[in-house]
Amino acid sequence: MVKELMHDPIFLAGKSEVATKEDLQVAQDLLDTLMARKESCVGMAANMIGVRKRIIAFLDESGRAPARGSSASVYAVMLNPEIIKKDGVYETEEGCLSLLGGPRKCKRYKTIKVQYQTLDMKTRTKNFTGWTAQIIQHEVDHCNGILI
Repeated sequence: MVKELMHDPIFLAGKSEVATKEDLQVAQDLLDTLMARKESCVGMAANMIGVRKRIIAFLDESGRAPARGSSASVYAVMLNPEIIKKDGVYETEEGCLSLLGGPRKCKRYKTIKVQYQTLDMKTRTKNFTGWTAQIIQHEVDHCNGILI
């Protein structure tokens, strides 16, 4: 179900709790909400729809290079994502649907290694680079209560 976006910076600054199999509907709601906004958004964290759980949904271009927002794009969901390794720091600017105002400067890494759980609660570890890595970093920041 598509949900309204949370804009309260105090709520968004709170750290999210571990997601469990009981939170799978939240994961689906998050994905539905992202898909409804795919023209203007490439990733979301559960706190953006008012749920403080460690769940993110994002455009995953790690296996190919479709145009952003194209119908060939693949969207992924991670439960309890943790960045366990990062390399290649750079400065960039990012916007956020939850925050008012324009893009803000932030620090990101070109390559990251993420440990997470799938929707069937299996633990996985995967490397990401480039645009997908940047999106994941932004959403994991949300889970950690970090606002750009």
